[in-house]
Amino acid sequence: MAAKIFGPHNDNQPMTTLAPLIACHDCDLLQHEVTPPPGGVATCPRCGAVHYRNTVNSRERSLALAMTAAILFVIANLYPIAGIETQGNRHASTLFGAVHTLWHDGSALIAVLVFITTILVPALELALLIWLLTTPRPAPWGLRLVLAMQPWRMVEVFMLGLLVSIVKLSHLASIEPGIALWSFAALMPLFAALSSNFNARDLWLTIPHREST
Repeated sequence: MAAKIFGPHNDNQPMTTLAPLIACHDCDLLQHEVTPPPGGVATCPRCGAVHYRNTVNSRERSLALAMTAAILFVIANLYPIAGIETQGNRHASTLFGAVHTLWHDGSALIAVLVFITTILVPALELALLIWLLTTPRPAPWGLRLVLAMQPWRMVEVFMLGLLVSIVKLSHLASIEPGIALWSFAALMPLFAALSSNFNARDLWLTIPHREST
């Protein structure tokens, strides 16, 4: 049994029974691997789960998105998130400064969570992605680490919490959004586009078989 193909395809394309076997990640059905046409999708013939996509120019698009996101991420961490002015006193802080303040105010657990999910994980993920997409011989451990870190990247959650805080403080002080706030806002659709364009299977296929075992 072979995986189903959805998308434009050539009916005369030969199907080989010697293709590698893969297991569906949802129902564990063993099936032969197929090569979808450009823009096509391979799905499980039993449960319909999507196995992989054949995205056109996924590597080039992912690299462009990753580099753009990396630039915005650096800006978001170098400049203040917002400026707060109350009774003539103005305060502005970067994201790392906010983490530092939380740590010294007794909220060590929150500080660690914010640092990991909004600074450390996104920085490592972007750095690894750019390295994997530019090196001619990607390392299997790098790809595995990128896929493992993705659920821990919570820039969207941080942005939502930040907006809620700004709305609640707006009646107590004058708040001026900083460059970092706009950078984080731009990072959210960029990360979403990166997740939809990045094709881990295409990258995995460039790794020699003896290195991927």
